[in-house]
Amino acid sequence: MNAKRLNRSEVPVEQTWNLVDLFESRETWQSMLEENARAFDDLTQFKGILANSPETLYTCMVQLEAAYSDLVRLSTYASLRQSEDGTNPINQEDGMLLSSVSTTSLTKIAFIASEITALDAEAYHALYKNKPALNTYKNYLDELYDLKKHKLSPETEEVLASLGEALNAPYRTYSISKAADMKFDDFEVPTQDVTLPNSFALYETKYEFSPDAEVRHMGYVGFNKTLHQYKNTYASIYATEVKKQVALSKLRNYPSVTEMLLHSQKVSLEMYNRQIDLIYTKLAPHMQKFAQIKKEALGQETLHYWDLKAPLDYSFNPPADYMAIKETLLKALSILGKDYLTIIERAFEERWIDYSDNIGKATGAFCASPYGVHSYILISYQESMRSAFTLAHELGHAGHFMLANKEQRIFDTRPSTYFVEAPSTMNEILLADYLMKQEDHPRMKRWVILQLMGTYYHNFVTHLLEAEFQRRVYAFAEQGGSLTSKFLCETKLNVIRTFWGDSVSIDEDAGLTWMRQPHYYMGLYPYTYSAGLTASTAIATQIFKEGQPAIDRWLEVLKAGGSLSPEALLKSAGIDMTTAAPIESAIEYVGSLIDELEVLFKN
Repeated sequence: MNAKRLNRSEVPVEQTWNLVDLFESRETWQSMLEENARAFDDLTQFKGILANSPETLYTCMVQLEAAYSDLVRLSTYASLRQSEDGTNPINQEDGMLLSSVSTTSLTKIAFIASEITALDAEAYHALYKNKPALNTYKNYLDELYDLKKHKLSPETEEVLASLGEALNAPYRTYSISKAADMKFDDFEVPTQDVTLPNSFALYETKYEFSPDAEVRHMGYVGFNKTLHQYKNTYASIYATEVKKQVALSKLRNYPSVTEMLLHSQKVSLEMYNRQIDLIYTKLAPHMQKFAQIKKEALGQETLHYWDLKAPLDYSFNPPADYMAIKETLLKALSILGKDYLTIIERAFEERWIDYSDNIGKATGAFCASPYGVHSYILISYQESMRSAFTLAHELGHAGHFMLANKEQRIFDTRPSTYFVEAPSTMNEILLADYLMKQEDHPRMKRWVILQLMGTYYHNFVTHLLEAEFQRRVYAFAEQGGSLTSKFLCETKLNVIRTFWGDSVSIDEDAGLTWMRQPHYYMGLYPYTYSAGLTASTAIATQIFKEGQPAIDRWLEVLKAGGSLSPEALLKSAGIDMTTAAPIESAIEYVGSLIDELEVLFKN
């Protein structure tokens, strides 16, 4: 038996997203791309005179806002096409065209930041006094001005902007390679006389979660066989990304590359390190206990690395097919009110979600929310509750940005990445709470806790271990170390083994895990998953205790988008992330879930 993966053209249209809402056709997209290039070209009329008067700056900002909004739509279309099928040469061509055009466009407006930061503080603040309408763009301009001490000469900034396409090449190369070039052999399951196809999507969304130990093991072996063939190439790509960031941090006179990458997140070095340190050290004992519970429940003498996502009590599994889970999600998220629920309903009814699996499709899941249109979600949905929680997560991003896009202007829609995973993980917690309340039965309670543990595992373990790995890599690179595949594999292996201790048998191939995530090409993104879940855990607790007042606060925070700093956003929701308390509380909560599981599995 050998299940065939579909080509994109074979996927039923109802399982794909509707990109017509972005552009009616590729030709329409191409036409707007040309118009947008001209719009950015028109902005150069302000070069050299931008700060002459508040009126001039305001006129420039109005035109920039319109041009940038269109560029976001154009970029989203090209990105979604590339994500749905990276093997399609037309999609590849459009992606490269967009990259080239957008780099040229952004180079043309590099002068805006240079001319704003050239002003002294008095002159800068006087702009708003003389033209109150400029306050519409104050957050955007403040962020530019905040970079004053790190700005280079206007000529140098323009050169760096013109190199944008080249500087972004590592991520693009990594993504295309995964989607289009990396081929996995079918693998055999001898005891079942079955041959199964393998791919990034199949392994990470299906075989890792298989109830069959042999499928998990053989899928893992076959998966890593292909990773081995690419490890030196991927090490070179990733090393280029890291060296680029290190070089830029020195060029811009930051104390460290980490502080440069945290600058745009508006997060202190102390908050960053505390988030990683506390979870990496204090959560480990709880997760080692969870591993012991899993080993006993599976009836295995040894729990291997490839067993960590094995389902427990898999025979007890409420319906998780796409249409059934739609109704479940609508009921679970109805607690957030009519307006929020309307967004979720539209996502299903208007085909915002691309949920098929096909050759060339990007791995993992994401949500894109182009301003002025609506959100788009990519997921390779499997009929499992883990996929349902992932879908709830991405719908959390959609709900957040649909509200923010409606309430804020485009430059104020996106909050710091430190906050951005809170709305998504909130939906996972709400789904778990809903499921828990459906049936007062120990087995049902155990099953829901296991689903919720999947959420905490994903954010507090998978991504947190990525963050610790990333922290070590940047420290080594700043010391002049060579980021070879050997170093990367050994570092990742050490991070994993230190966390799990003797509770899990970690084989050498586990060190290849660094090759699997695109997050390393997105700045300091991995640790923000744990920050978001820490916040959503605390806010969800408030919602369950207070009801509507806490819900109202949360919805207002979502609507605020990026108009406030992450610290201010969370304080508006009633959480102080400048202390260790929310993190330690979340760790204690995970520990309580594991303690409860221990009791439920013994009874």
